[in-house]
Parts: sequence; structure tokens; C-alpha cells
Amino acid sequence: MSLTVVGSQSTQREPTQTRGENRAVRRDQNLISQYKNSIVGKTSLIMSLVSEEFPDEVPLRAEEITIPADVTPERVPTHIVDYSGISPLYTQSFKLTQEQCIYSVNNKKSIEKVSLVVPLILVGNKSDLVEHSSMETILPIMNQYQDIETCVECSAKNLKNISELFYYAQKAVLHPTGPLYCPEEKELKPSCIKALTRIFKISDLDNDGTLNDSELNFFQRTCFNTPLAPQALEDVKNVVRRNMMDGVKDNGLTLKGFLFLHTLFIQRGRHETTWTVLRRFGYDDDLELTQEYLFPLIKIPPDCTTELNHNAYLFLQSVFDKHDKDRDCALSPEEVKDLFKVFPYMPWGPDVNNTVCTNEQGWLTYQGYLSQWTLTTYLDVQRSLEYLGYLGYSIIYEQESQAAAITVTRNKRIDLQKKQTQRSVFRCNVLGARGSGKSGFLQAFLGRNLQVKEHKSFYAISTTYVYGQEKYLLLHEVMPDIDFLTETDLACDVVCLVYDVNNPRSFEYCAKVYKQYFIDSKTPCVVIAAKSDLHEVRQHYSLSPHDFCRKHKLHPPQPFTCSTNEAPSKDIYTRLTTMAMYPHMAQADLKNSTFWLRASVGATVFAVLGFAMYRALLKQR
Repeated sequence: MSLTVVGSQSTQREPTQTRGENRAVRRDQNLISQYKNSIVGKTSLIMSLVSEEFPDEVPLRAEEITIPADVTPERVPTHIVDYSGISPLYTQSFKLTQEQCIYSVNNKKSIEKVSLVVPLILVGNKSDLVEHSSMETILPIMNQYQDIETCVECSAKNLKNISELFYYAQKAVLHPTGPLYCPEEKELKPSCIKALTRIFKISDLDNDGTLNDSELNFFQRTCFNTPLAPQALEDVKNVVRRNMMDGVKDNGLTLKGFLFLHTLFIQRGRHETTWTVLRRFGYDDDLELTQEYLFPLIKIPPDCTTELNHNAYLFLQSVFDKHDKDRDCALSPEEVKDLFKVFPYMPWGPDVNNTVCTNEQGWLTYQGYLSQWTLTTYLDVQRSLEYLGYLGYSIIYEQESQAAAITVTRNKRIDLQKKQTQRSVFRCNVLGARGSGKSGFLQAFLGRNLQVKEHKSFYAISTTYVYGQEKYLLLHEVMPDIDFLTETDLACDVVCLVYDVNNPRSFEYCAKVYKQYFIDSKTPCVVIAAKSDLHEVRQHYSLSPHDFCRKHKLHPPQPFTCSTNEAPSKDIYTRLTTMAMYPHMAQADLKNSTFWLRASVGATVFAVLGFAMYRALLKQR
């Protein structure tokens, strides 16, 4: 912390000397005269602080001093700069943002010049020379300038309040009142209310609108590393009850009561209490969440992916349960809005409903909710870290940062070498000509028969089960431009080549894409014969789709349609996930019907069991 010591000084000079007088002597005399007549004691204060005694000889300016952190009350290093005698050129480049202004209590002009600067703390020196206090004169100035935190009268000569003034200077810099409180209105500022409201909602673990004793103690431990005794909790609530009718409800502290307590702290000079809470929840001096809090460092080597780990899913489940007030295993639009009140903006748009599973009303299901989080973490881990930061993951789970919620998978090349993978999320890029049925293929994965035209999404993600293991399959519809396929369009675990059986020119696109980009790759490919409920026509290509697949040792085209009265079959998605999990397996093995039977039966059984177990746990809660 840098502490600049400035003071008001007169600029009046002695009368001009005779022309023949030595200029250097004249300059020294003027400086001495100015120093004697208008000194306020800045340098003396610094010297008295350092030596703990009044100096016999005071230099024009004290050297810059750094006080170590271990000897200061706030445990921060303090750099003291004496502003006496600094040249005008230096003052223009020196930013006075963390300072104290010193005036002499026996010098009326120095008091008047205080209003020309905007300090954080006023220090009235030389109190030993007068019997009266200057506070009556200073108080109007303090009321005029909100940045003035406090005023201290002291004496460098008899060491009165010397250490105290530097303590208050530190406190003014580290715990300023300005960003928190408006003294004219005697209430918290809007930005402070916004920050404390987010903190309250995070701490309200059951989302009932009050902080019960358990939640208050959790909050107390989180911010101050110690719980409150039962009687202390009651004393706090009684203070609120005496001052607010709706500050306590059902023996729990309401948001209004929470804000009142912080207003009371600030009014009683305990700004550090509120600042400790704000900084523990990630806020900086401007009451904005810091970049370090929202975006902790995380290293992602090439060809590795990012997934949520077990603790992250448990946390997200608790957030879902907290806001699923009607216990219907889905989040209504109002419940989603309530969930994201701790965010500065709405992170999910209407396309989310066409990206993940929803119920009959179009509301986000529990599975769809977790799928969307999985998608965000896979595609943009920094955004996921930011979202978890808004929700307070690292605070509630007592982790160093949100990075503890992320698993960085190992290089895919190692998976191929070891013939096994530790990944839980697999990406399938879906390619095909326009109108081939790609969008319908994505929507069918979410259990929908017809393509949804409003708020179209190019992603669809849900879970599949392979040999009893729950995995996420992410489908990405790639725009049909062969000449401009990017690395992202090609980087995936499995490829779907979709063609329309009723369009004679549809398969040609699939054949060209395969031969240009995937014929020599180790990425498994599957050809999908979409709209199989329609009449199949001959494709205008040198080879039929079946012959093409046979020639290139691909699995035969898989018939698929989403134009059915019942929900579309999900067998093909299980196959895609299996191929992504076992890319080292020969195509001959994948053609084995027994292999697919074992995988799909396992998928059905565990899907049913998984949902039944979740409903049972939900009822218990």
C-alpha cells in the first residue's frame, strides 16, 4: 500500500532581493522563509513515527520509507512518501489516490487550503501548540467531500496519536467508506446492495428467503473462520428485531435484516467487517468481481478436453434442487430466472431449450440442466468457470477456485494407445448437405419427432449408456460448406455423414467430405440414411451408399427417421457413443450384432434405473 503524505503550504515569497545579490543565496533564503512560515509538520510526523521520538533536526523532506507488513495492524506493507519539496514536474505525474492531507491546527491558512485537495484522511498536527480543537472548522469540509474518511488531531512533538493516524490511513485505503455508503442519505449505495444481495442468495442454501442459524454460521465461518455461539446469534437477530419489523422472519435473517446489519457496521465505523465479506466473495475495491476470482488459471494441453468432476455435479445438483421449488424435476422459466439472479446477465438464451431435454411444457429437466452445464464446460471452460464463480462454487465447497471443479482429460493419443478412455463427454460432428435431415437428427436425440424451427440450435447433448456407463454425447451440426471446414468442424470423436434417401444428390456430399477429410483419419465414421420413412431413390454418384461403405470398410448406412408417432429410437446414438469410446476397435467388431445388443441393452436398463433412483432421492429430500 502506498501512502502519500501531503500538506497545504503557502506559495508566498520574500520581497525580491537587489539585482547584484547572489541568486543561489536568494533562493535558499526564500526556501527557508517559506519552510519556517508555513510548515505543517509532515516530515516531523514521519520522523516521529519511525524513530518514536521528536527529531532535533528536521530535514526538508524525509526519505521514502516502507513499513513491513508484519508490524502493521492490517498486515500489509506500507510505503510512505513525503510530499514536501517535490518538484512540480513530479507532482504532475504522481497520482494522488491513496493519501492523507496534513494541516496545522494553529495555522488558519493551512486549514483553508485543505479544500483544494481530495484526501482520504485529514491529520491535524501540532495539537500541542493550542488548547482548542480544529474539529468545528474541519467538520464542514468533511461533510462537503465524501472521500474524506476521518480526521485525526495529533502532535509530532509529544507523539500524541502518531501511530493511530497511520493506522487510520491504512484503514481508509483498505476499507474505504465511499464505495459502500452514502452519508447524506444514510444508506448503502446501490452497488453495495447489489453485491450483498448476491452474497445473501448464495448463503441462503435452501432458498427460503432467510438465513437460518446453520446458514448464518456457515456464512460466519466462510468469512471470519469462526462460528457464532447460539447466544451471539440471538443477540444479532434481536438487534435487527428492535430496528426492523421484517428483518427477521421465522427466526431467520431476511435480506432486509442482512443489509441493515451491514449499514449498522458502517455507521459504527466497522467498515472492515463489510469489506471482509465482500472480498471473501470475490469483490474488488470497485465492488466488481475480480478477474482472478471469475477466471482462475487452468492449463489445457492440446488434444485434451474439459469436463465437470463429481463434486461439480453434486454442487450443480444442489443448485437445481434449491430452485426446483415445486419438486417436479424441471425448472420453469420463473425458477430459471430466480437461479440466475446472482448473475449480472442471463447466461442461457432460448436456444437452450432446443439443445437439451425438456419436459412436455418445454421446461428444462434435471437431465437437460446438467447437460447444458456439461456442454458449456466442454466448449468454453472459461465461461463455465465464470458461471460457477457467480454461483459461489469455490466458497460453498471451500475450494481455492472454480478450477477445482474441472477435470482436464488426458491426450486422446494416449487413450488410443491404452485402448481405453477416461472421458465422459464425446463429440460427434454431424455433416450433410442442406436439407438432408441433420437438424431432425439432433432433435430426435432429445426425444422430439419434428424439427423445431424457432430458436434453432446447432448443438444437442444428452446422456447415453454404454455397458452400464453413463456418458454424454454431444452432437454438433456442421454447416455444409466442404471448402471451408475448420479444425473445429473436423475435431471430434466420431463423425456422422447424413444423406436424404429421397434426394438423389444428397449422398454425393457425404462421399466427398469423407474422401477429402476422413479417409485417412482415425476418427470413426457412420453414414446415416435419413428420412428412411420416404421412398429411397437412386443416388447420383458412381457408387451406391452401400457399395461406398463396403469399399471403405464402413458400417452399412444406418436407416433413420424422426417422422414417427412415437419417440425416435436412440439406438443409433448408443452406437455413436460406443464408437467414440472404442475408436481402436476394428469395423468388423463393430458390425457384430452381439456387440451392439450388449451395449444397447445395458443402455436401456441403466437409463431406467438411473431415472428411478433420482426420483427416489428427490422424494427423500
